[in-house]
Amino acid sequence: MAFRKRNVALKRAPSGETNDNALLDPSSSPPATPATASASNPPTPGVRPSPVDGRPTTSTGTPSLDGILAGHAGLPLGTSLLIGENGTTEYATPLLRFYAAEGVVQGHKVHVVGMDEVWGRMLPGIAEERGSGKKREDAKERMKIAWRYEGLGQFESARGASANRSTAQADGSSAEDAALFCHTFDLAKRLTLPVGTAINYIPIPRTTSSPFAAILQNLQRQLALSLPNTVHRLVIPSLLSPAIYPPHSPQPSSVLQFLHALRALLRQYPTRLTAIITIPLSLYPRSTGLVRWMEILSDGVFELSPFAVSLHENLATSAGATKDEERPQGMFAVHKLPVFHEKGGRGGLEGLGEDLAFTLSRRKFVVAKFSLPPVEGDTEAQEAAVREVSGGSAMPRKEELEF
Repeated sequence: MAFRKRNVALKRAPSGETNDNALLDPSSSPPATPATASASNPPTPGVRPSPVDGRPTTSTGTPSLDGILAGHAGLPLGTSLLIGENGTTEYATPLLRFYAAEGVVQGHKVHVVGMDEVWGRMLPGIAEERGSGKKREDAKERMKIAWRYEGLGQFESARGASANRSTAQADGSSAEDAALFCHTFDLAKRLTLPVGTAINYIPIPRTTSSPFAAILQNLQRQLALSLPNTVHRLVIPSLLSPAIYPPHSPQPSSVLQFLHALRALLRQYPTRLTAIITIPLSLYPRSTGLVRWMEILSDGVFELSPFAVSLHENLATSAGATKDEERPQGMFAVHKLPVFHEKGGRGGLEGLGEDLAFTLSRRKFVVAKFSLPPVEGDTEAQEAAVREVSGGSAMPRKEELEF
């Protein structure tokens, strides 16, 4: 028989006390309740554990981008992303705005390098979900026994290159709770910044030999003065662009030293700091050694390659395209993902071998799988494409009905 009562937590003895009876006597002091433990360590807004290895992650503000980050369903804290863009377009700018807007909504400290308050006033607003009241009522009427299986299904969709919002947690939380992790933004709206908003605009000095030293000092000061549970987001648009940075900035001794120091800060604050950087690949191609070293010093590397105007028109007028199908504007290449190489972590890399494309509408940015439309005149391939888009609800052919 047991010599102590059941369902009673053991009490930890004070430091320096080795009385065994105090450990076994539940009446000496009340046990700690879960409510007390949670109150001592409140959860950080906008941060949740990764379904892969449990490391803390935060959302980039783009659900489809969260879904391809090595299965973490978000950007792991203490990591950085480097996004290169070919051509003279600005498709990478909405990704930065979503990332900053998500940080403002979650109450994180956002640092923007080289931009002023005008850039902050252009952040997208939160989209209004149609029929949200009806969805909440339907969610409440669901069977209680299926909530764990529903969470597992949502996790599996987030591990691959899914374009849907990754809205599930390891403990099977509902979509309403997970929506607080990643909001849906609308580029046609503007985010109303609260009074005393947490946006720090870091100017780029053009008089010193290296402008990156002042940027690092500003960031280090903000990290040291903030609370221990404050999450910081660093936004660096158009790194090394001649329109923003002085002419001597592209020197390897300057920019590589900055990225190396930024990587050290990310490792020093593994639960408080993330960064997203964009770079114009038309000025600094990936074939150069400078950009290769920049990619090595970054945890995740993506590339945006917009389509030519003629190719985009061909995709829009293709016979295999449907009316409701959104036309992609370019290819989205994944060169590197934020996984723990030095610790042996692999992450979820399923589905990343396929081609990805991005679509930017006047309201949202979506990354999804890409496939060429069927050739005009190929009736069988066109019908197969229509069945795939409609979910297999198209009418079968006559040959399929014959026995």
